Amino acid sequence: MTFETLHGDMVAAMKARDKERKAVLSQLIADVKKAAIDAGTRDDIGEALVDQVILKSKKTAREQLDTCPDERAELKAEYQYAYDVICEYAPKMMSDDEIRAFLTAEFADVIATKNKGQIMKAIMPALKGKADGKAINAIVAELCR
Repeated sequence: MTFETLHGDMVAAMKARDKERKAVLSQLIADVKKAAIDAGTRDDIGEALVDQVILKSKKTAREQLDTCPDERAELKAEYQYAYDVICEYAPKMMSDDEIRAFLTAEFADVIATKNKGQIMKAIMPALKGKADGKAINAIVAELCR
């Protein structure tokens, strides 16, 4: 996802007078800008940084949704809407089968050691932002048995 696309969609939401969508996209843009400033790439915001921030925002929105009490239906609906909008922009994650196939093809020699810590250290840089860490951990644990 490019920063320009995100910004363009926010402008479109403003023109459509969709306050809720505009608020979510505005928060995403603010988070991306903050991360860019922290990384020292304020003028040149790359897609990898945008995707990283979107994934972090998606995780945060999921946690908000999960911890919101059921009695607060209005708040829960607001969190659900924010989560759905963020999911539209989040990069597609690899499925469990794709992760397993990637690991057995690319890291067969490391997996043969059966050392989970060493395996995770080797594969996480290759799969960062492409697959869920919990799913990777579960598959590695299964392969180490």
